[in-house]
Amino acid sequence: MTRGFPAGKLPPRVLQALLDACPAPKSSRVVLGPRFGEDAAVIDLGKKYLVAKTDPITFTSERIGWYTVNINANDVATMGARPLWFLATLLLPEKGTTRALVRGIFQDTLRACRDLGVTLCGGHTEMTRGLDRPIMVGQMLGEVEKSKLLRKENLRPGDLVLLTRGIAIEGTAILAREKSILLARKLGKDLVRRARWLLFHPGISVVRDAALAQRYGEVRAMHDPTEGGLASGLYELAKAGGVGLRIWKDQVPILPETRRISEILPFDPFALIASGALLVVASAKSAPRLVDAYARQGVTAAVIGEIRNARAGIRVIEGKRESALRVPARDELARLLE
Repeated sequence: MTRGFPAGKLPPRVLQALLDACPAPKSSRVVLGPRFGEDAAVIDLGKKYLVAKTDPITFTSERIGWYTVNINANDVATMGARPLWFLATLLLPEKGTTRALVRGIFQDTLRACRDLGVTLCGGHTEMTRGLDRPIMVGQMLGEVEKSKLLRKENLRPGDLVLLTRGIAIEGTAILAREKSILLARKLGKDLVRRARWLLFHPGISVVRDAALAQRYGEVRAMHDPTEGGLASGLYELAKAGGVGLRIWKDQVPILPETRRISEILPFDPFALIASGALLVVASAKSAPRLVDAYARQGVTAAVIGEIRNARAGIRVIEGKRESALRVPARDELARLLE
């Protein structure tokens, strides 16, 4: 208990113990409170549910307004809700903060909100001691009809697991920005430019992908793999749903820019922060229809696994080899930027 933790999420067992000590009383109207693997909280407002999420941006200081809006909106959307209202806490360092910097962060935040149809409705800004870079913490609120709320406890053996776009989109874009000189020397400026642009194309927002899934698939649940990459996202999905998983690693889409950069730095793409991808669990009957619907919209999607009974554990199939899922102790990005 006296040892420190590495940068990133708390270890799952530590976090689980903390969350278990946070029960929500029935009088609170909290439908879904603190729970490992769930993306957001749900509160009963009568006719509809309010879905609430908060998340910071700490790995990078570039485009933090854009990042914070989209990351928080993603987690609201994975619950089946529409993101509507955003609040932000912006902490600025005493040294190096200029009017141009602050104005740029605000404009970036407003632009991201407009793109998603979200209203910036409040927050807090301050100069903070001890910081060497700006940090933003976002709070996103949305609403959903009660019958359309998605919860991971609805997962059933036989359901199929889909992944959209590809893994490590966010991590690849950040590395291309933070390690641009090294990567340009090794891989060329064109590849680095494409990798940097992944932030916007295909982008880190999964809000529209989540809405499309609900329109065309019999969706049980969705999850937004972020810190810890796809490996952590799959672990969170299984634990929150109380199920096992069988994952076909060779079926997981990986962008060519991610593969090339991983050969230079190097890193494991499955453990690199993965915003921009969406995990969708759908019935086996509707999964092919959903993959086709994504293809018509120009979105890559692949079936990468299936839900199993909890006793089966979380198993990864790679070629002829089968092994237990390895959950990273920390995100690869934290290690590379250390």
